[in-house]
Amino acid sequence: MSAEAAAITFERAEGAQVREEDVVEVLRECYDPEIPVNIVDLGLVYDVEVDEGLVRINMTLTSPGCPAGPMITNDIYKVVRALDGVKDVDIDIVWEPYWTPERIDPKIRAMMGF
Repeated sequence: MSAEAAAITFERAEGAQVREEDVVEVLRECYDPEIPVNIVDLGLVYDVEVDEGLVRINMTLTSPGCPAGPMITNDIYKVVRALDGVKDVDIDIVWEPYWTPERIDPKIRAMMGF
């Protein structure tokens, strides 16, 4: 376990609320199966809010007909609900702004040849 993960575990053990940073970190475990990049670096996650254990995630998919959408959202529910202090997760799929490859983290985009 990394020092950062240990610090997060310690804070939760002491009763601290789950933080937006914690949620974003676990979202890096979720991948779009069609593009081998996590959804944060892919630019699919637009906003994360945490309010008394309720996690709200505004995100998009690479296209409105994305066949991986249900798999991605199921992965999100699984990893976010596993965080201590999370009572519920609300995922809102939005289409504005529309996703484009420019939303990919610049380092990842360079590695992909964009």
